[in-house]
Amino acid sequence: MDRVKDTEIIRLIEQIGEHYRANIANRFLRPMLLQLQMDKNTWDLIELLTEKIELFRYQGFHLDELYRQIAACARFVEAARNQLIPSLRSKINSTPIGSDRVLREMAASNFVSNLKVFADLLNKLYTGLAELDTKSAGKGTPVFSTIPDLYHVGRMLVGH
Repeated sequence: MDRVKDTEIIRLIEQIGEHYRANIANRFLRPMLLQLQMDKNTWDLIELLTEKIELFRYQGFHLDELYRQIAACARFVEAARNQLIPSLRSKINSTPIGSDRVLREMAASNFVSNLKVFADLLNKLYTGLAELDTKSAGKGTPVFSTIPDLYHVGRMLVGH
């Protein structure tokens, strides 16, 4: 399988992107997310999956690239859980009082549950791709088994 063009997978990628932009990386939380200790390549891969779907919708997604984007998003989820969530309240409370204060507090209050939804959607995407990959490989080796970044994706997304 060279390119993924499955409509359910594409719909799921669109849903992931919409959820990420609206509930995870919105204007209230983005400044705090950018403080996470992650390399530029990880951020670039997250952006490709969550914000650049138009580039791939019609020509399809390269399977190995999708897997790398999912792995990057899983690293993001783990970093957000470990680095951001413990101090999110204090970071929100340290921002200046203004007309957006209530909206910032709402975004922060919902961040944990929104991050869980994001992780669940990513896990659904990963398992769906792995299923397609396994069917496509037949007796051969599925692509996911050749990508070391994927070994811990499930654990990172579930949080164990």
